[in-house]
Order: sequence, then structure tokens, then C-alpha cells
Amino acid sequence: MHTHMQFRRQPRRLPVVLSMGDVSEILAAAPGPGLKYRAALSISYGAGLRASEVCNLKVGDIDSARMLIHVEQGKGRKDRKVMLAPGLLELLRAYWREARPAGWLFPGKPKINPISARQLSRAFLTAKQLAGITGPSTLHTLRHSFATHLLEANTDIRVIQVLLGHAKVTTTQQYAHVATRTIRDIVSPFEALAGIAGQVAPPRPGPE
Repeated sequence: MHTHMQFRRQPRRLPVVLSMGDVSEILAAAPGPGLKYRAALSISYGAGLRASEVCNLKVGDIDSARMLIHVEQGKGRKDRKVMLAPGLLELLRAYWREARPAGWLFPGKPKINPISARQLSRAFLTAKQLAGITGPSTLHTLRHSFATHLLEANTDIRVIQVLLGHAKVTTTQQYAHVATRTIRDIVSPFEALAGIAGQVAPPRPGPE
């Protein structure tokens, strides 16, 4: 007698993604004093970094000459380089002039320690509340949104994989399911039917 065992897979939830407008409003509402949290949250979105990676950034990791951010030993203990947008660099420069961080880019209290992921997460939730953005988004949603918005801008998924530091491209492919603009812009093969037929044939009359 054979025993049939059924294994049920847990349904994989699609990542929550914010619109560019919502991201902009959240970053603008980042709590003060100063630009510290706005800069930290902007890096989280602008470079697609994990919370721990943002917290562990040092001043020397910002390479303005090559417009890169050096991410040291992220998940999987692999260093990687990510892009530094000109607008993000301007914000970081304004923050640096204001706070003059020396070691950690975003020092905590005491300054010999970096800010914690919990502090950063709390800042995100405060900004989200101040911006009036509802829904289940968390700090990690900024990273999801970064990946999805890149995909919607037709960035090669393998490039996004490298930027996010994913070991497997299958991890990155989850964003394809939520890239609504990409889905919307794909032309259905139905459109080719009329081309093959030359024109759409009129419907046949039904039985009297």
C-alpha cells in the first residue's frame, strides 16, 4: 500500500512596491533634526541597499569621483559597487556639511557606533505617517521599489541582480511580477492576429 504525501508550498507573497510619487513624499517627510534620516532613507531607495548596509556605510564608501557607493560585506559577505545618483550625491554633500560625520556615514549614539536598523526603520515609519501614505510598506519596501522601478525603466534583470547583491537571478525575478508598467507595455500576441488576417473579419450572422 502506497502512502501519498502531499506537500503544500506556502504561497510566495509578492513584494509591496511604492509608486515614485509615494517614495518622493516619504523622503521629503523624513524626520529631523537635520538631513541625517532623509539622506539615509534616500540611499536605501536610491541605491537599493538593505537596512544593515545603509547603517554600516562609512564616509569613505562614497566615491564621488567614480559616482559609486562601495557596499562592504553585505548579505553573503560579498562586497559590491552600486551607483551614486548625482541628486543623491548633492543631498549627501549637504548632509556632510551639516553633520561632519568622520567615521560612520550615519553615526549613532555614541558616535563610535553606527545608527541601528531599528532607528532607520522608525524614521521610515514616521516619514510615511507624516506623508499620509497608508498600506503595509516597511523600510525594506524602498529596496523593493528601487528594483521594480529599474525594471519598469527596462533595466536588464541581470544588472538589477548585481546591484541588489542577489546570488541567484530567480530572487530578482520576483520583481517582474509587480512591475506593472512593464506588464502594461507588453504587446499581447492577440494584436498580431489582426495583422495576420489583414483586417478584422466582421462577425458571422447567427442562426435566425
